[in-house]
Amino acid sequence: MSLTRKLLRLGNSVDALEAAKRAIHLSDSVLRLCLTISHLNRAMYFACDNVVWAGKAGLISKLDQHKWSQRSFRYYLFALILNLTRDVYELCLLIESEANRRTPKSPSSPCPSSNLPANHPSSPYSTATVALPSMWDRLCRQLHLMVTVLHSNPPLLVDMLKNSCDIFIPLDRLGIYPTGPGFVGACGLASSVLSIFTIVQPWLKLKP
Repeated sequence: MSLTRKLLRLGNSVDALEAAKRAIHLSDSVLRLCLTISHLNRAMYFACDNVVWAGKAGLISKLDQHKWSQRSFRYYLFALILNLTRDVYELCLLIESEANRRTPKSPSSPCPSSNLPANHPSSPYSTATVALPSMWDRLCRQLHLMVTVLHSNPPLLVDMLKNSCDIFIPLDRLGIYPTGPGFVGACGLASSVLSIFTIVQPWLKLKP
């Protein structure tokens, strides 16, 4: 069973390399960079993981298993960081598009504020009194837009949740942010369930 699992991992390495070859032709420069490097790091992660298995199986003698294991998780972490960067980038694009769609286009009329009375809402003297409420309103609008966009784009939501769960695994293994085996196991379980959803319902898989 262990040998079969590692042979499947070799297939994953090849699949990651093929995905990198496809991603390098994307028109969007941010997506092209994030996805290409992410797939290459995934391929290196699977390759290092196979080297660790070969050391445990005795196929490679005098192998520093800890060193190769740490190396594999560094590749895994970098791939997940790039995946999350891609998710945030697409989320920002969708939020901006949704905000532009909701904003009514009206001609702006110049209104100099220097001649306004001090108690006028547009007066510079009233800026300090309305700054905090306006910031809070802006934050609430952004949060509402984000929830709306994620609700209308389930593939992006599933991908963000999966990558957010996965990233705690290499963070814990590398000692960057130790969270304990229980939390890491829960994150791995949640990630596996989300992966099953994308297999059962292929439309939930984020493309490209």
